[in-house]
Amino acid sequence: MGRPGLNRRQLLAAAGGLTVAGSFGFAALGTGADALASGADARVRYWNLFSGGDGYNMIAMLDAFRQANPGIDVKDSTLQWGNPFYTKLAMAAAGNRAPDLGVMHLGRVTGFSPGRLLDPWDVELLAKYGVREADFNPDLWKRAVIDGKLYALPLDIHVQLCFYRKDVLTQAGLLDTDGTMAAVTSADDWFDVLKQAKQATKDGLQTIGFWHNDQNFQWWFFVAFYTQLGGTWFNDANTDVTFDTDKATQVLEFLRRHVADGYANPNFGGGAGAEQFINGSPFVWEGNWSVPVFDGAEVEYGATPLPPVFGRQATHAESHAFVLPHQSGRGGATNEAAHQLAAYIVQNARVWAAGGHIPAHTPTLSTPGYQQLNPQSEYVTAMDHQATEPKVWFAGSTGILAQRVGPIVVSATTGSAKPEAVARRMKGALTQLLAMPNPMDGRTAAQGGAVA
Repeated sequence: MGRPGLNRRQLLAAAGGLTVAGSFGFAALGTGADALASGADARVRYWNLFSGGDGYNMIAMLDAFRQANPGIDVKDSTLQWGNPFYTKLAMAAAGNRAPDLGVMHLGRVTGFSPGRLLDPWDVELLAKYGVREADFNPDLWKRAVIDGKLYALPLDIHVQLCFYRKDVLTQAGLLDTDGTMAAVTSADDWFDVLKQAKQATKDGLQTIGFWHNDQNFQWWFFVAFYTQLGGTWFNDANTDVTFDTDKATQVLEFLRRHVADGYANPNFGGGAGAEQFINGSPFVWEGNWSVPVFDGAEVEYGATPLPPVFGRQATHAESHAFVLPHQSGRGGATNEAAHQLAAYIVQNARVWAAGGHIPAHTPTLSTPGYQQLNPQSEYVTAMDHQATEPKVWFAGSTGILAQRVGPIVVSATTGSAKPEAVARRMKGALTQLLAMPNPMDGRTAAQGGAVA
């Protein structure tokens, strides 16, 4: 997902996780004096939040673009993942010192005051460079449209997955003849699977790791299973909360049972799940960005979307997307080059898929190169049943919604509060958030006009 880390472009200071000398912002904001220092026809200043493996994959794609387009000088800068990135991006756009191209989580776009802090994409210019609406999942494209204009160009979706050890599941008799995990169609089925897998699990290992005490993961899992039940959040006008506490209670009881029945060990921290999985634990629920980690550990494993325990397939999904931070003088060769760069990366996301992400550009999914990727090709169907947060200003990765509601979900999962009471608290938090004005523009969700 582009979490903070070290890469060749930018080092984070050890103390406090701040960028070196705090002056990286000056380097990234720049004055444009070195715009054509390389002799190129145009320069694109590009901000992203990709580090670690994602960072290296992005650099590889940028280097390929530079080689194919020597007339465009790309100056890429990697900022700290999470809210520090969004704060700096907002300040740059508000002060008319924004980069030419940026990356955001799609769920955060609605809250970023499109039209004031973000500029819309020129869809005809994108089409000139080979990117068209028809090449994207309709639901994904619709999320990027606000007030009839395209404000984000999706690069991928990243999803929560059920990773499974093939060796353990073989011993437990839980693999189909094709070597993939047997289908699960109900909560009872799922807990039967866990019961059988536990019997084949080595002593000292938990049956499943699922970040039981992490507010982000527990929120993401809740979103997935609540969507499976057909749960809703707000009415179309964003004036009333439609959150169903009965359905929420079902989900909370389901999550709690993993700990209460002894399949997830409450004494292990959330991050221990991946380590235990590498050591022989049969299951872990993790984001698709763990694919390179498990590949590197040479584990024989598979990965599927979260099990459809409530009868409907839905797994939590977010998306990295390209955006155009607001510039008062946007246009000309630089703006066209930004469109060209984003279109190139979206169409050449096979390298990006190596990090576990599902490319948003659907023609890529049918290429032999992508279909030969495992386990990516096993969970690619998640593109067609994405469970996403509501399209409101306070949603999205590291957004206020997860910060407010995630800890409440954790209290039910870990057993410190009863699911019924937690469901009511969640509804109360949603009611408060719906009435809260967006600090970006002072408007509530109902006043924001985020209409697709």
